[in-house]
Amino acid sequence: MTPSFPRLRLKPKADARAIRHGMPWVYADALVLDRRTKALPPGTIATLEDAERTPLATVAVTPGSKIAARVLDRTPDTLIDRAWLRARMSAALALRDTLYEAPFYRLVHAEGDGLPGVIIDRFGDTCVIQPNAAWSERLLDDLITVLAEVTGVSHVLKSASGRARSLEGLDDRSGPVMGTPPDKVEVPMNGATYIADLASGQKTGLFFDQRPNHAFAARLAPGGRALDVFSHVGGFALAALANGAARALAVDGSAAALELAREGAVATGVADRFQTLKSDAFAALEALNTEGRQFDLVICDPPAFAPSKPALQAGLRAYERIARLAAPLVAPGGTLMLCSCSHAADLSKFRAASLRGIGRAGRAGQILYTGGAGPDHPLHTYLGETGYLKALCLRLTT
Repeated sequence: MTPSFPRLRLKPKADARAIRHGMPWVYADALVLDRRTKALPPGTIATLEDAERTPLATVAVTPGSKIAARVLDRTPDTLIDRAWLRARMSAALALRDTLYEAPFYRLVHAEGDGLPGVIIDRFGDTCVIQPNAAWSERLLDDLITVLAEVTGVSHVLKSASGRARSLEGLDDRSGPVMGTPPDKVEVPMNGATYIADLASGQKTGLFFDQRPNHAFAARLAPGGRALDVFSHVGGFALAALANGAARALAVDGSAAALELAREGAVATGVADRFQTLKSDAFAALEALNTEGRQFDLVICDPPAFAPSKPALQAGLRAYERIARLAAPLVAPGGTLMLCSCSHAADLSKFRAASLRGIGRAGRAGQILYTGGAGPDHPLHTYLGETGYLKALCLRLTT
């Protein structure tokens, strides 16, 4: 029996072809938001129609959001039930089982895995879920049930932090939603052991997206001195040490993150070669320059300086400044890796800002590597925002 859904209609000048071709978002200004539509509860499942009332897709509606509808299924009038969720979750798990030997990865990457607004990171027998869209909050019990059935995990923690939930009008209450999740988990990656703080760490407790960039930087580390700025729990530093770096210094403004980094160094067996510095990153870079310090491998992985278009120019100036301050710290023939997780700064803009900063520092070099997030963060083909992470690695020759 075909379900009966509310109808949502595109304006006459809206581009219905984009939806037919795979665009997963429908902005409020493209929709006929009449009194009936505006009264729909956030997260309502509806059928999207073009201006001629031809059904296009099954969508989740949040009338008060800039993204007023998210495409759940390109088949109109699709029942979004546990069977539908199970099919999406099973496909996501099959991909990760192919990619990774151990169950530590991003299991669901929102639109990239066909579950708009839903982030799920897996830490062995525990998953952390971020239901960042109203529809997923309404169906949270079903999502958790299906997650446990498909993966066999015993514990699920809900993370309600982050800007995305507030834009959907959702609360910020985090906590266990199944089992008794551990506060901390040891996570093996690239030869190192990281400590993920699931209960009170950033986002879901660890950033899996940088895994391939950690691995590339670690290949350049043997025998050298590494500097990891904005280190969080020691991502690049611990990978470098685990792969033969002589020593590493991790710089971060969070004492809690640095304590987790030290715990990871102990778990990895490299604590004797690992140091931390709690400091504002810009101040630390300036101080290290004043001291005349140099390293064979320098990595700067800051938070998003340009999270939105209005912040783009200021963000690009910040990326340029990071590069200008970091470049003199690289020993001749050494390596500089610069990263950005800003949605608004695409690769070309980020690269241009970084190269300006390196040039202003009087350095030059070769681009060895350009990286992004790991394959457990698949990109949606029509949504550039899913390709947010960028890494630029250069060998500085002068």
